[in-house]
Amino acid sequence: MTPIVDCHAHIYSQDETRYPMIPDPNRPPASDAPGGTGSIEHLRAEMAAAGVERAMAIQTSTAYKWDNRFLTESSRQHQPWMKGICTLDPLDPESPTLLGRYLSDYGCRGMRLIATAEDPPRYDHEGSRALFAVAGEHQATINALIHHRFAGELATLLEAFPGVNVVLDHCLNPNLDDGPNGPAITAALELARFPNLHAKVTFLPTTSRHGAPCADTHEMARRIIDAYGPERCVWGSDFPCELWCDNISYGEHLDIFTSALGLSPAAQDAILRETPARLWF
Repeated sequence: MTPIVDCHAHIYSQDETRYPMIPDPNRPPASDAPGGTGSIEHLRAEMAAAGVERAMAIQTSTAYKWDNRFLTESSRQHQPWMKGICTLDPLDPESPTLLGRYLSDYGCRGMRLIATAEDPPRYDHEGSRALFAVAGEHQATINALIHHRFAGELATLLEAFPGVNVVLDHCLNPNLDDGPNGPAITAALELARFPNLHAKVTFLPTTSRHGAPCADTHEMARRIIDAYGPERCVWGSDFPCELWCDNISYGEHLDIFTSALGLSPAAQDAILRETPARLWF
């Protein structure tokens, strides 16, 4: 059977001399986790306990910003079970070259694209288009991390690059107060018309006001899964949960998709195994 894939893990190095963090980084809390909270050893322990065999490591921008060295070197070192998703500055003219190198030489399978640091910021930008083009050349996936106000610009890029697979990170980060018909969910549902767009359904614990199984977010999740179909949805743990969703454990996050949401076995296989395998492995 195709292994379960954790599509959203942030990793942290304990060697801050070799991999220095940015000023005022968002650090994981201290714990007795193997290797330290957020380390690769910690990730492997959580995966093993939950029955997860593969992981997508997402560049930890809140600790390393544009410095992808720890992410890319870890991705290359820990193949085949780990693949990397780098994050590059769309305003930097060197970013397309770096992306090509990371995809060719470091075991990365995509990049996370954010809006430009301009006033006003943009998502559909010439730098973003250059990165989309490189992703297309390498059959890599773009992870779109955006606020719902950029949904229209993402739609323009999806139309311009129909051959590039794109994953909507955290489904535009819906707000619980807005309910299942709020602007983020509505925008995500409208974007489902693009067949090359996929939904990363990782927002349940970060949106919920409760612990496992985060039942107050289930209707939102079901609307997304119904709109995209399980064949265009993926799951990720938000590792390390001690930092990003401390109301739930790694295993409990996975249990939402294997039990609490009431998904059919076929839907579970698509979300947890088949779709991420097609996108990244």
